[in-house]
Amino acid sequence: KEMLALDDADPMHHLHLACCHFFNGMFKDAEESAHRGPQCSLQNRLLFHLAHKFNDEAKLMMYHQKLQDTIEDQLSLAAIHYFRNHYQEATDVYKRILLQTREYLALNVYVALCYYKLDFYDVSLEVLNVYLQKYNDSAIAINLKACNHYRLYNGKAAENELKVLMDLQSTTYNVENDIVKHNLVVFRNGEDALQVLPPLIDVVVPEARLNLVIFHLRNDQIPEAYELIKDLEPVTPQEYILKAVVNSCIGQQLDSRDHIKIAREYFQLVGASQSECDTIPGRQCMASCFFLLKQFDDVLIYLKSIKPYFQSDDTFLYLHGIASAAVGHYGEAEESLTAVKSDKVKAEYSFLSWLVRSHIMNKHAKRAWDMYLKMDTSGESFSILQLIANDCYKVGAFYYAAKAFDVLERLDNSVEYWEGKKGACIGVFQQVFANQEPADALFDVIKMLEGSGQLHAAERPNVASQAENIVRVMRNWIKDSNLKRK
Repeated sequence: KEMLALDDADPMHHLHLACCHFFNGMFKDAEESAHRGPQCSLQNRLLFHLAHKFNDEAKLMMYHQKLQDTIEDQLSLAAIHYFRNHYQEATDVYKRILLQTREYLALNVYVALCYYKLDFYDVSLEVLNVYLQKYNDSAIAINLKACNHYRLYNGKAAENELKVLMDLQSTTYNVENDIVKHNLVVFRNGEDALQVLPPLIDVVVPEARLNLVIFHLRNDQIPEAYELIKDLEPVTPQEYILKAVVNSCIGQQLDSRDHIKIAREYFQLVGASQSECDTIPGRQCMASCFFLLKQFDDVLIYLKSIKPYFQSDDTFLYLHGIASAAVGHYGEAEESLTAVKSDKVKAEYSFLSWLVRSHIMNKHAKRAWDMYLKMDTSGESFSILQLIANDCYKVGAFYYAAKAFDVLERLDNSVEYWEGKKGACIGVFQQVFANQEPADALFDVIKMLEGSGQLHAAERPNVASQAENIVRVMRNWIKDSNLKRK
């Protein structure tokens, strides 16, 4: 400003001032100063970037057309491609420049960053190492290497790489320290998230908001996650996906069709997009969209296409199991659901009910009954009992249907449960007669029927009489057949 105040001031200083305003985030001031400067390639590049900041597509295209085939202009173009999530286009520009001028080693970091964004983590590492071989203390390169290790391996491997940077780093690099703090939270699976991430939101690390949302989701803090993301206008696929997940969660929690509809639309937008339709996240999105629409045949088309990548992922196994059971593929459902290791998932009623049904439909009724026996007495255990009783009856697993109806009858003295129990007990009798069930099963149901006789003797003598008559027939047959309990 002092130089511009001189009588013989070089008008280029207006552009230099505009650059300072731009890097200070004062974009309006930058635009005013840029227009005061002379028309040249620097002015065009600056206005090109400002048009992007102002989301002015018309001006962006106008300044784009004025770019020339110089290194400075092409680097500027590549940067805009990157900011607009056109990572392949940015990579193409950077590689073209590298072919011409291999001494620009730092461009390898930019290419590596593009490959990271394209999910080619191994390629990103390979390109990054070209730069790290000469500049092994680069904070940006070391941090990117750690992020690649996180994606390829795990948080521990990433943290080991980041330790190199932490050892090298002095306390003067405040911005880099903030990035390190942020990444450590991610690498440590959310540890110290509430202390580290909130101050970084929208100031230093753009991803801080998204990672705090993920932290809340993992801890079932759905309202907190929704508050953080409800006003965010999604731009990247990751933002669309996260907003869809939060809306689906809050929609189920509040039983809100509007939130579920928004979630479906966001999932479909990502899954059907040209850039994401053939990626793993894109296919997950389409599966999620169809899941919310309860179109489970379509869900399975997408889940099966990515199944090799999620052999031990509990969430994938859970959803694949439910979708398989919903279309009657109970063998696959049982296989997926029994492979789930998460205690949190296994405690959910939807998991329990679908696994119980899958066991029964696969003629593993005893497994279903054993699951019920391990449950605490609650409304959910009562519903599971009803499920076992009815599904076992449907598939002819009469012994376990009788056991379930017997407990239901004692918990809720209803004629409906007696009718189910009576039919199941007679079914057991038929199966013992046909040597399809062991004799012990018949002795067990006789005890159950005698219990019904005692239970209904006072209030429903006709039910008690039915039970006694059935027991008499069974005992006579046992006597005639010389049947013994083993």
